[in-house]
Amino acid sequence: MLIVELIEAFQKYKIPHAVVGGYALAFHGIIRTTADVDLVVRVSVKELEAAESVLKSLGFQSRIPVRAKEVAMFREEYIRERNLFAWSFVDAKDQTRQVDLLILYDLKEIKTQVIRWGGLKVVVADLPTLLKMKLAAGRPQDLLDAEKIREKIKANS
Repeated sequence: MLIVELIEAFQKYKIPHAVVGGYALAFHGIIRTTADVDLVVRVSVKELEAAESVLKSLGFQSRIPVRAKEVAMFREEYIRERNLFAWSFVDAKDQTRQVDLLILYDLKEIKTQVIRWGGLKVVVADLPTLLKMKLAAGRPQDLLDAEKIREKIKANS
């Protein structure tokens, strides 16, 4: 299972990260279908290079011809001028396996919590942070997700 492979690999190589997006919702008990895994890492050359290296070792390749150093150096320009909010990777052998490193956020900006899932300790964005991210994205699916997050927060209060 892709999410397990990613979490184990990122933990093995000690790459600080947080699961966000659809999988984070699922870890919080909000189920919805998603095809890709969304992660946030620290936005630095070192951390992006480590993430890129791990993804390559798992058979993933960048969808665009950039490297970690360029993403780190030109992040703000990519976001502002190219609407590049995620650095996307795809498995060369199975295009359904996709991973997005959300460069719109830096891990230091994300409030996280650890959720135990099977034998793994999964670091995920907390519900209030996911709500902010979903509202900021503003796409129809994200707004639906935001409503489910609000309901979950209310139920947990």
